[in-house]
Amino acid sequence: MSTPHDAYAVLRLPEFRWFIFAKFLFILAVQMQSTIVGWQIYEITKDPLSLGLIGLAEILPFFAVALHAGHVADVVPRRRIIILATSAFFIGVISLLFFTLDDGAVLKRHGVWPIYAVIALTGLARAFDGPAMNAFVTQIVPRELYPNSAAWGSTTWQTAAVMGPALGGAIYGWAGVTAAYATAAGLAALAIVGMTLVKPRPLPVREMEESVAESLKAGIRFVFKTPIILGSISLDMFAVLFGGAVALLPIFAAEVLHVGPEGLGALRAAPFIGAAITAIFLAHRPPKRRAGIILLQCVAGFGFCIIAFALSVNLYLSLFILALSGALDCVSVIIRATILQLYTPDAMRGRVSAVDSIFIGSSNELGAFESGVAAKLLGLVRSVVFGGTMTLIVVAATAYLAPALRKLHIGAGHDDELKGN
Repeated sequence: MSTPHDAYAVLRLPEFRWFIFAKFLFILAVQMQSTIVGWQIYEITKDPLSLGLIGLAEILPFFAVALHAGHVADVVPRRRIIILATSAFFIGVISLLFFTLDDGAVLKRHGVWPIYAVIALTGLARAFDGPAMNAFVTQIVPRELYPNSAAWGSTTWQTAAVMGPALGGAIYGWAGVTAAYATAAGLAALAIVGMTLVKPRPLPVREMEESVAESLKAGIRFVFKTPIILGSISLDMFAVLFGGAVALLPIFAAEVLHVGPEGLGALRAAPFIGAAITAIFLAHRPPKRRAGIILLQCVAGFGFCIIAFALSVNLYLSLFILALSGALDCVSVIIRATILQLYTPDAMRGRVSAVDSIFIGSSNELGAFESGVAAKLLGLVRSVVFGGTMTLIVVAATAYLAPALRKLHIGAGHDDELKGN
């Protein structure tokens, strides 16, 4: 007789609750900053390419240190890295707040370049925070609760991502940019305090000492020799790279849907509302059988949603489409997170997470840059339709080239399929 699934098992662990609380506050602050920066830069420049440059400013330093950050997460206590990275983000938000003082004198003198410089700092912070946080959570919860922690971790992320854009846009519209940045800074400070309440954990024992170069190569080799991991993160990377329209939302808000920063906050929040609802559902009904097929179908559905959003001229229809796209995207996120947690060796989690963050995390910023360039060359609507079409092509190519992914099942009895080696 099978044991009933306990959807709330991981939430009964006090250490996990503190961890997820700190993560929630940090993501809330990050999403607020992203919305505020996007609207502020477009207000100043009125240029879609300037929005794409936000992603480029973050991804260049991210790429420069991402693999090394994964190595650091396997040799330096992970909680310490998370606290330092969150502190760096806090300093960045305080800098953005400073730029708004004295009637924005700094930006009037230097243009938007100081904002891009701060975004580069947050790119560095994110490069170190992601691998450490993904590795640290597996030290807090027992192995049998990894899928449950992945579902609630995604729920927390999506909930904060719903509230962050809405809160950032609302405060920007009602109280101004300075108050919006001040709120984000306060949330980041509370996230630091929350993480200090989680007990530190010793690093997993490594079987042998390696040079930094060999350590990085080992992480890369593991990913490329594990077909299920490689296939799932590649699919997500290209889907986000071509299918993301988030960077262009300020233009859709201002010129297509004719709403202000409050409307932009709602548009940015819509995908995360759909994702949050889906994540809660998946915590109770995790995808196991036919997980690979479900993954491919959901990414294809995401591509269709992007095309539909590009063609919509109604605010409520656009909000619904974005919410649906977030729901579909959430499924792939949880499936991929579960695979990484279950089938990555403890001593290699930081490096594998760094490779995953390069594939997935960087695609958001590169996708933002691609969106800005495409909009400049093709026009707003055509560029987003092009991106959604490319996502559908990527799904078809992945289904053909990665048969192991099509056959993926998650759960007992399928370990050999998932490991793929």
